[in-house]
Amino acid sequence: MDLDAKYYCCIERITREMVSPDQIQADKLYPDLQELCRLLRVAKGVTTFYNSLAMERRGEGESYTPFDSGAETDQVLTVRGELGGMMVGQCSVYHEKGTPPWTETERVRIDTVQRMMLNFVSKDRMAMLIRKATLFDDAGFSNIRLFTGTVEKIGSEQGLSQFGMARFDLKHFSLINQQLGRELSDEVMKNYIGLLEEAAGECGIVSRLGGDNFVILFRKENLDAVIKIFEGAPVRYGRDDDGRVMVSVNAGVLVIPEDFYYHDFGDLMDRIINAYSVAKTGIRGDIVFSSDEMLQQKEHAMRIKQLFPVAMQNDEILVFYQPKINITTDAVVGAEALSRWYHSGKLIMPMEFIPVLEQSMDICKLDFYVLDHVCRDIRRWMDEGKPVVRISVNLSRRHLIDLDLLDHILSIIDRHRVPHHFIEIELTETTTDVEFKDLKRIVTGLQEAGVYTSVDDFGIGYSSLNLIREIPWNILKVDKNFLPLSEQATQNRQNIMFHHVVNMAKEIGLICVAEGVETGEQVEILRKNGCDIAQGFYYDKPLPVREFERRLDRQYYESL
Repeated sequence: MDLDAKYYCCIERITREMVSPDQIQADKLYPDLQELCRLLRVAKGVTTFYNSLAMERRGEGESYTPFDSGAETDQVLTVRGELGGMMVGQCSVYHEKGTPPWTETERVRIDTVQRMMLNFVSKDRMAMLIRKATLFDDAGFSNIRLFTGTVEKIGSEQGLSQFGMARFDLKHFSLINQQLGRELSDEVMKNYIGLLEEAAGECGIVSRLGGDNFVILFRKENLDAVIKIFEGAPVRYGRDDDGRVMVSVNAGVLVIPEDFYYHDFGDLMDRIINAYSVAKTGIRGDIVFSSDEMLQQKEHAMRIKQLFPVAMQNDEILVFYQPKINITTDAVVGAEALSRWYHSGKLIMPMEFIPVLEQSMDICKLDFYVLDHVCRDIRRWMDEGKPVVRISVNLSRRHLIDLDLLDHILSIIDRHRVPHHFIEIELTETTTDVEFKDLKRIVTGLQEAGVYTSVDDFGIGYSSLNLIREIPWNILKVDKNFLPLSEQATQNRQNIMFHHVVNMAKEIGLICVAEGVETGEQVEILRKNGCDIAQGFYYDKPLPVREFERRLDRQYYESL
């Protein structure tokens, strides 16, 4: 075959490859490009790509050298082209020193090849940029699209029974960010994810959901290695790798069963997200494995969410009252309003629906529903001339984001014309400085309006002493876990702490209420430590409204 025929054959093969609907692959083009360079007496060919005109001016480009004979050169022909989107391409070919100059025909053919190369670079780079924009985030982490595509491909081609999957976040990473700064903390994140990518094994992938939240697909045989990194791994950072920080995660993990049939990516995500949600609570540890039990819990939660709006509309949720007792006089001096759900002839206990509602703002709807029903009952007692005691109503911490919360509370109370001092709002301890400021604002506003406030579950939250020093509460409710179980060993740590908490509360003017009182011995402990009010099964379980009314009536008539 003569030179002309060889030239046209190479051009035809390159053209055919470049118009292929599939993504262009450089390795398929290089043999023909190298052959063309030899035919056209090109000693070296270089293609350079610049992401912008500014990068071209600074000489900051990426170069490809598909052919280099190694010979010394003396001439260069360069073709430059703007490729769109501010991108610039440049193709340069070099003539071997000491050989005859290129003929005019060779120059024309070289120009054709150069422009074909620029066309190839343009398509290739655009494909790379599109891939990067759609499958990777700005920090270079693959995103959920690439993760989903990878799982779909493996699931359809070979099945996923040899894999595990997890959703996780980096624990306390905001603190690392504060301590190291953005640049170094980004380096820590990349290095930590690099450890997991290495541990994931063949076909494994780690993708970012956003912030410090990720998902990982890993081979089952590498489960132990992945879990070890999840539990905590030292990660190096800094120019000389002289800095180290320990990074660990909260994770929901699914080891995909052998008989698992892949149907939909959402099935997998539901399982790991459910386990991840449990891991975030810390109830079962920081790393939680998905199970069929969790799937049942997920289905139960979805059913609760569906039924809840109808339950409120139909008044299926009942308000029960658990009395608060003055242990000196045995008199009912107040009560806590608690919700029970009566559905289809069965009583649904709080632990079956409260945790589900707490996952969303539905818990706030329930709190306002209870407050409204409490105010209705108090108004009715007053209108009927019945004895009235102060009733406490729990408010979830989720309410704290509501800037108009104070107005919402007071509007409900005032709509039923209930004197403010008959209502007590119970709020739990907070976990962050932001919540602390909001809590202080709400409590102060309620105090000014004459509504009583109590800090619930005191002793198990965040910065407890600061909480009662900074916020003007009326009542301190000591959590049952803080209450001593017996009078023995009065000098043990729990008894000593309880004694001083009660005395401190009384000295700063707070009413002290002990929750979860279940035995006569605990009542004696309260009496000896000066805690005057108790709430718990020793005195009364939560009572339906009519039974609670009879309890108040009986006390009233016995006192006459």
